[in-house]
Amino acid sequence: MKTPPRHILGISAYYHDSAAAILDNGRILAAAQEERFSRKKNDERFPHNAVRFCLENAGITASNLDAVVFYDKPIVKFTRIIESFLHVAPRGLTLFPRVMPAWLSEKLDLRKTVRAEIDGLPDECPILFTEHHQAHAASAFFPSPFKKAAVLTIDGVGEWATTTIGRGDGHKLELFKELRFPHSLGLLYSAFTAYCGFRVNSGEYKLMGLAPYGEPRFVNHIKDNLIDLKPDGSFRLNIRYFGFLKSLSMTNNKFHSLFEGPPRKPNEPIQQRHMDVACSIQRVIEEAVLNLALHARSLTNEDNLCLAGGVALNCVANGRLLKENIFNKIWIQPAAGDAGGALGAALAYWNYSSSTNTSHTSASHNIPSGNAGHDSMQGAFLGPEFTNSEIEIILKSHSAVYEKLDTPDLIDQVVDILASGKVIGWFQGRMEFGPRALGNRSILGDPRSPEMQSKINLKIKFRESFRPFAPVVLLEHAADFFELDTESPYMLMVAPVREQLRKTIPKYLRGMELLRTIRSSIPAITHVDYSARIQTVDNEQNQLLYRLLKRFNELTGCPLLVNTSFNVRSEPIVCSPDDAYRCFVNTEMDYLAIGNFLLERTAQPHQQLPRSFDPIAD
Repeated sequence: MKTPPRHILGISAYYHDSAAAILDNGRILAAAQEERFSRKKNDERFPHNAVRFCLENAGITASNLDAVVFYDKPIVKFTRIIESFLHVAPRGLTLFPRVMPAWLSEKLDLRKTVRAEIDGLPDECPILFTEHHQAHAASAFFPSPFKKAAVLTIDGVGEWATTTIGRGDGHKLELFKELRFPHSLGLLYSAFTAYCGFRVNSGEYKLMGLAPYGEPRFVNHIKDNLIDLKPDGSFRLNIRYFGFLKSLSMTNNKFHSLFEGPPRKPNEPIQQRHMDVACSIQRVIEEAVLNLALHARSLTNEDNLCLAGGVALNCVANGRLLKENIFNKIWIQPAAGDAGGALGAALAYWNYSSSTNTSHTSASHNIPSGNAGHDSMQGAFLGPEFTNSEIEIILKSHSAVYEKLDTPDLIDQVVDILASGKVIGWFQGRMEFGPRALGNRSILGDPRSPEMQSKINLKIKFRESFRPFAPVVLLEHAADFFELDTESPYMLMVAPVREQLRKTIPKYLRGMELLRTIRSSIPAITHVDYSARIQTVDNEQNQLLYRLLKRFNELTGCPLLVNTSFNVRSEPIVCSPDDAYRCFVNTEMDYLAIGNFLLERTAQPHQQLPRSFDPIAD
């Protein structure tokens, strides 16, 4: 009987957030986005650096690979693009010469491209393809803690599918319902993202953050004109209001007239109208997701749900879904967007091989990992890590001023710094896979400080003042602060702050006036609607961060901290010690804890260094 593949490399590329992931006998060894190495945010290019990292982490070269699996089927996607052009011809043909060169060079014959891009790949190593939503579904179900579950994937578009419902059972995963392009919740939300002046495929979370400042006065406009929501969870977009089939614009004049004016330009002030638009589309998306989940439950009769696709990163919708108790438990792939497709592609092939090899008893699915949630994602800490020796070499190359401490002393000093209202960069262990910093590439602060949100946003992150921050909280204390009765290790659930911690907001305040109010006893992480995007931590998930939170709680009586990603606006999250040091000295961050080294910014010889990333419009 044929031996199942051992080392499988998964790849996503050529749209946005390219990434690579590697399995060893079904176990997830490593996964990372290319942007972290190239320093180009949302880098869509072939993930050379991520592939190199994955191979090095596995201790192999390309010659040892048993299979390479790409996260979608390029010929099917190409067919969809051609059919879409023909459907709207002659309108939209101006896009044709922009799209075709890349397809005719690197995208269409991807087997040839992959062999050319990965040095040393043997001729006998197969290059395989999953469907886009199959990869999303596999990334959601196979690492999950469930033996059986309903599976729901929602994104912009893959080949043709935009939404799928399926069921996972052991090594088997079947998708049996789908909605097809151009009817897409992901594209709908991206259209509103662009309309409100944010960048598509990276600014959707800004739209979500803006929504609580507005009123849902455009909900009926959206449901009457833009999307027809059906009782069975299906939906249809009214394409007459959108521009993405015919031009580079997501919206058109008919769309703009519904919402009282033209799109906001990125540098223009945010008006109350934009806040109301954001609030309204968020409400509609939540309703659509709930409808889909109800239909998935009725079709599968499963108690548990797995989610992936870019829309699964909408943590407000996820919080609504959790609150409605449609399923007993929900598990969301932390790299739910296209980056996670690399992992899903590899897992799809491994589990297919396992299900067709009855003599193969070692299973990737539900291997007890001893990690967060007892899934197999290892807390999403799947990226590079650096030894103290490697870190010190970088610090010395910058003539940095630092103190080396043993771990207990480091924790004690960091806790004292945080309790004094200072902000600290926290660079430890393996880098996270996915868009969230989960405590290894983070900026930390005291959530009790009324000034902390504006300080980090304006002086450190250099981003919009309205953007909320997430709390990281000891799992055993989460229910004391939030209306949450489950763990949330990947910062993908929003829940309300407990009533007794809230402070009354004057009812006459609207929009950005709300930003200046103290909303609770933990104001730095309480959004204007009294919600918070929560990350829970236990001792198995992240021992060092857990120890830091425990010590902070012992000193202050507060078992939570502000946790935001270690980067500035338009920059990917830091990957290397060099990235971290440059970001640290280029901001008004107070301290940096990197490995066992502690640095104070004002003591550094540099107050500014060349930026280590490739800036893009944001």
